[in-house]
Amino acid sequence: MEHINKIIADTFRELADQLSSGFVGRRPKIALTGMGSEHGEDNSMQAACMAARQGVDVTYIGTKTADGVTTVVVEDEEAGHRKMAELLENGDVDGAVTMHYPFPIGVSTVGRVITPARGKPMYLATTTGTSSTDRVEGMILNALYGIITAKACGISNPSVGIMNVDGARACETALRQLQQGGYDFRFAESARADGGAVMRGNDVLQGTPDVMVCDSLTGNIVVKMLSAYTTGGSYESTGYGYGPGIGRGYDKLVLIISRASGAPLVANALTFAAELVRGNLFHVAAQEFAKADKAGLQEILKARRQSSAAPAPQEVKTPPKEPCTAGIPGIEVMDIDDAVHLLWGKGIYAESAMGCTGPLVLISEANQDRAAALLREGGFIS
Repeated sequence: MEHINKIIADTFRELADQLSSGFVGRRPKIALTGMGSEHGEDNSMQAACMAARQGVDVTYIGTKTADGVTTVVVEDEEAGHRKMAELLENGDVDGAVTMHYPFPIGVSTVGRVITPARGKPMYLATTTGTSSTDRVEGMILNALYGIITAKACGISNPSVGIMNVDGARACETALRQLQQGGYDFRFAESARADGGAVMRGNDVLQGTPDVMVCDSLTGNIVVKMLSAYTTGGSYESTGYGYGPGIGRGYDKLVLIISRASGAPLVANALTFAAELVRGNLFHVAAQEFAKADKAGLQEILKARRQSSAAPAPQEVKTPPKEPCTAGIPGIEVMDIDDAVHLLWGKGIYAESAMGCTGPLVLISEANQDRAAALLREGGFIS
């Protein structure tokens, strides 16, 4: 009975969201700029027709026409982008799919791919744009952007994993602080035997998390590889493209595709856009930013910026060397020397090392517990 009541409640909640967004009973209107594709305009129009058959009201911007698709004729690619901006600004379309777009700093795109090992959709946060000029701060925001996008697409409690790139451990520490502050989300657990929220290459292929957090440059490479690994790279055949631009206060629904994107992927990008419209993306974004701020997001980001601007630590005397038979993982590679110096300053001999899952601080087994407590107190591990 409780299960039935939950289904009924969820149904009414979804209906209320749709009523508030104004998209009950009509198809979302999505524009597509078709000129500039490496596969020609016919490829773009083929995608428009495919999406139209799936319930999207497509406005095609280019020179081609087809039944079931509204065409706005333009002379060239530049004129097409001006027309797209005009349609968005005037509210003539609800969103747009295009091959390039100048997002402001603070906005970056959340892609959606189909992972090859399981055929599972996974959100890549992020793939283009720049959330912040600070790498770790950007990744913290990217996690939030990925959660927003996944929730707008109907995943009520998406799992979050952090790709094992520079900044991963610092990002994890900040996200755990946000979680402890009351922002409700869950970490994914790596499919590798040692687990953890930091994802390896296997997790990328398997789609272990719903949201995979990384920097935009890495995300851009990953989305390209997962979209075109069966075609040699010249034709992106699978997935949904580079996704919508997300940022605080940003209210233009623009999704990015590549000039190498094939018709099936472009069609998926159009349906992705329609899904985000129906899911009231910007309402979800406002809610998530408010909840994250309440949990201390701004304070965490401020502390991160202050930490990045801090002067280099003073030289400390190295304690007498001793056998280092224990290791403490989870430290950001850029912080490993500072972590070692912290322990030296407390009279604990330590060495830096790199294991197969990332950096380690090596110490004696006798000092392991005290060293871990000091590193935790210093913010190096969570």
